[in-house]
Amino acid sequence: MLRILRNGFFGLTVLLGLFSATPPASAAYPDRPVHWLIGFAAGGPVDIVARIMAQWLSDRLGQQFIVENRTGSGGNIAAAAAINSPADGYTLLFVAPNNAISTSLYKKLPFDFLRDTTPVASIMQLTNMLVVSNAFPAKTVQEFVDYCKANPGKISFASSGNGTSVHMSAELFKVLTKCDMVHVPYRGSAIAFPDIISNKVQLIFDNLPSAMEQVKGGNVRALGVTSPQRWPSVPDVPAIAETVPGFESVGFYGISAPKGTPPEVIEILNKAVGEALKDPKLVARLAETGGIPKPMTPAEFGKLVTDETEKWRKVVEFAGVSVD
Repeated sequence: MLRILRNGFFGLTVLLGLFSATPPASAAYPDRPVHWLIGFAAGGPVDIVARIMAQWLSDRLGQQFIVENRTGSGGNIAAAAAINSPADGYTLLFVAPNNAISTSLYKKLPFDFLRDTTPVASIMQLTNMLVVSNAFPAKTVQEFVDYCKANPGKISFASSGNGTSVHMSAELFKVLTKCDMVHVPYRGSAIAFPDIISNKVQLIFDNLPSAMEQVKGGNVRALGVTSPQRWPSVPDVPAIAETVPGFESVGFYGISAPKGTPPEVIEILNKAVGEALKDPKLVARLAETGGIPKPMTPAEFGKLVTDETEKWRKVVEFAGVSVD
């Protein structure tokens, strides 16, 4: 009888151990809606891509991925909200170059982005595009540079906020061309375009998705892309580097989570994004926005964000810009 009790107790102990060794999050996640914070206004390029991906993830994982626009401070309001959320996988952050740039551009951030976030997945690469008002006289990048130098301080450029790649692409252009232009930040590029179309502000180095939408609509004119070579989806638009040697600003979109998010949750999300980027229909939709799918492991995406943070630190210091 004693032996039977001992064997029964041992078996129960092993069974309980098996249950306790299985993290509940990996089996159940997600079991309720996931909130995905983005730092820019609805209708802009980040918002468009986020909603395409959110719908795919909602369909695949069986829970709604809700895109929330937390605009302002170059995306830092959204970043702070995500970082201060529970690290349970139910609040995610849309990551873009602004997060890498803000680390050095903003002097009083209440967080350290690299320290306080966990990389989840890379979505795509994309370029920015220099577009100007149809009323602006320049038809090429060289004509633009010549006009700018002949009219110092009389040209203004819009951005989707301080510290965005849209802003810093223009700052890099200013440094390399010695053009004197005035920065006018908006809370998203979609909000800026009415002023560009009316020539109240003359130009923007916008993300390709929203820039191309305006170009195709005949509202603005494209002068060049910010990638080092011509971009595959718009081969007829020259690279700015063809006129301005050394000019380069290639963006990235991805997902991060608050530090401490369970590894099994990160794995589920990374795998789902990887599957999405193999879906021909989703890839075609990203191509319409000008993006090139770029799947990565969490570690690879983390290295990309780290490398981009260092690259833009050098640009910020070189350009001599900062935001308090």
